[in-house]
This record gives sequence, structure tokens and C-alpha cells, in this order.
Amino acid sequence: MISNTLDPVAGPPSITEMPERLEQNLVQVFKLLSDETRLRILYYLSQAGEMHVTALCDRLGQSQPAVSHHLALLRVSGLIEARRDGKHNFYSVKTGHFHQLMVDLLAAFGEQGEIKFEDFVVSQTR
Repeated sequence: MISNTLDPVAGPPSITEMPERLEQNLVQVFKLLSDETRLRILYYLSQAGEMHVTALCDRLGQSQPAVSHHLALLRVSGLIEARRDGKHNFYSVKTGHFHQLMVDLLAAFGEQGEIKFEDFVVSQTR
């Protein structure tokens, strides 16, 4: 049950500040993911495991310089990584960084280790 009233005996719930570094990391990631092309790149890479720039250009219907720009932003943020094979770069999702960011986010929510949005709950299995 959700209540919008405060218990006069217990007072307001204790609210802690989100760690500044976590906040900065989350803002950076969500800004990157708010772009349709970058979101689609992450989706395609997560589905394929690894893709060459040309394959991403074909999928996205965009030029190589445009796709390379998006890839550079994702790579600098730590969300993807590149593997060079001869003259070609292959990209894949760097799952460890995103995983750690989500672990840190859930840890910031305290003992529950979960975030509730009405009937939707995001939680970490231990």
C-alpha cells in the first residue's frame, strides 16, 4: 500500500543524497541513450555481440562518419569497446561498465536494493 501521509510519530522518512559521481555517470549514460541512433547501436551490438562499422552503417542507413561519431561517444563513455582486426574495427557492448552502474544505482536506494514505479520493480538478484 502506498500512502502520501506522514506518520506524525515517526516523522519524515530519512532521505540520503545520491553520490555525486553516480549522479554524473547516470546523467552521462542517459544523455547518450536519449539519442535514437546511439540507442539503436547499443541494441544492435547487444543482439549481434559484435559488429563492424560498415554493418552498423547499413543497419542504421547512415554514413560512416556519422556512425563513427556515435561510436566514439559510446566508447569514451565506457559503454562499448573496439577490437581492431587488420584495417577494420569491430565494436561490442562493454557489459561490465553498465552492470556496475546499475549495481551502484540500486545500492544508492539503500537496504531494499530496488526501485519501484507503481507495478514495475527494478531490483538486483543476489
